[in-house]
Amino acid sequence: MGFTTMSLTNQLEMTRLACRRGEKVLFSGLNFQFSDGDFVQIEGHNGIGKTSLLRILVGLAQPLEGGISWNGVPITKQREAFHESLLYLGHQAGIKPELTAWENLRFYQQIGQCRQGDDILWEVLEQVGLLGREDLPAAQLSAGQQKRIALARLWLSVAPLWVLDEPFTAIDKKGVVILTALFERHVKNKGIVILTSHQDIPSTHLQKLTLVQYQCGE
Repeated sequence: MGFTTMSLTNQLEMTRLACRRGEKVLFSGLNFQFSDGDFVQIEGHNGIGKTSLLRILVGLAQPLEGGISWNGVPITKQREAFHESLLYLGHQAGIKPELTAWENLRFYQQIGQCRQGDDILWEVLEQVGLLGREDLPAAQLSAGQQKRIALARLWLSVAPLWVLDEPFTAIDKKGVVILTALFERHVKNKGIVILTSHQDIPSTHLQKLTLVQYQCGE
């Protein structure tokens, strides 16, 4: 499958970011800038706020302090344009269980910034190992197969910014290698990949943002 190199220069910036869960401030004073070609893992122990940070980055949660800007404009002032530039995959698969793998991906083609066409769908289903199961309702598939339906969006998406919470969960070692190669190709084409993972990521291009250095004292 061919990939088109993205021509625009994109930048996601966090400024003086702080996050609170309940009464506890998880981190504060977080300044970081993600730019074209960045492949970044958000790192830290359980409960430090990795998922909370990703939700703030994509506009699903509000920070205690600070803000997020996309190409110099706060995301709160350009929600539609920002979401058109974004592919976010959270902990939940985010698929419709009553629909088949084919129907789920067809639906995503219709609502997302995607490459179009039936031929692409067949290629993607083969890529994620779901050929032969494309007619089964997602509810009848295993957790790993449902996760593959969600991950198949990565092969369809033309959004420059990918934010992924534990994308390797329920994926075997071969799948991890295939996904990592896809992430590397995306950033080579001037995309941005930001993710969390409990697994080792087999990439020499990976940068790490460690939240513990921004952790607030007890």
